[in-house]
Amino acid sequence: MKKLLIYFVLFICGIIMIIPFVWMATTAVKSQMEVNKGNVGFLPYEKYPVIFDEGQEYRIKIITTSSDSSVVNVINEEGWITKSFYKISNNAIREKKQIKFHFENFVTAFKKVPFGRYFLNTILVSVSVVFGVIITGSLAAYAFARMRFKGREFLFYLFISMMMVPQPVYLIPSYIVLNQLGWLDTYQALIIPWIANIFTIFLLRQQFKTIPQELFDAAAIDGCSRWGILWKIVLPLSKSVISTAAIFGFIGSWNSFMWPLIMIDNPKLRVLQVGLSYFSQEASTHTTLLMAASTFSILPLLILFLIAQRQIISSFASSGLKG
Repeated sequence: MKKLLIYFVLFICGIIMIIPFVWMATTAVKSQMEVNKGNVGFLPYEKYPVIFDEGQEYRIKIITTSSDSSVVNVINEEGWITKSFYKISNNAIREKKQIKFHFENFVTAFKKVPFGRYFLNTILVSVSVVFGVIITGSLAAYAFARMRFKGREFLFYLFISMMMVPQPVYLIPSYIVLNQLGWLDTYQALIIPWIANIFTIFLLRQQFKTIPQELFDAAAIDGCSRWGILWKIVLPLSKSVISTAAIFGFIGSWNSFMWPLIMIDNPKLRVLQVGLSYFSQEASTHTTLLMAASTFSILPLLILFLIAQRQIISSFASSGLKG
């Protein structure tokens, strides 16, 4: 019963967390007209009045209504008027409801602003940051986990304490430094300050400390250097944790907003989240386009997480972070 209760609570929490994403995806394939009418449900259905004449169904738009009759325009599927100011009895009008997906919203949203450019910039920055984070994180984590030097623990906990500093605190000093270096409005401003990640150092350090000392001793006896030990022993035994660190680094860089918004002013260097913010200002009245843009913006991250979820779980278990 205890396990059943735990799974039930987790299931309810999962449903609550996934509902906003489902609503976003379903809203993205609705028509803007139905959203304006207040159709906020999950199914992208359309409701519209129709009449039947000689066995044929015709979609109409009601112009005026009296007690027993209405003046309508007969329209086709594209919304063009085929017959104007047609007077019919109210009893002949029926309301039809059907599910219809408007996948063209994704194409319209993608073409409205240069999302292709934003995707390329984001991929370039994210991949570069991931490579930098893995390199610096591996070297720093190995030093903190296996090398003996004065002030090691103090320096490590000083690094960890920096995780508690919110980003707005160091935005202005960082802007001044990058301005002095001449890196504003360049890819360097988006990549170089983020190639060292404290959480990655902590995660890899926890993993490196679990590797038996006997392996290091045997490698040292065989004449292996510190770099050789790191490259041939430590990294191959830490593939799952490195994969998780890479995924977290990629997700963090992909979702970065405040930093590129301040450091970059050139529209050609905008990353996806900044471009999405500008798009939301231009299409503020088009809810379906906003939801479509949001959906294809997070879709790569969702696919990445679904593919790599096993590595993430195993890395937490092996690095001592599992509760």
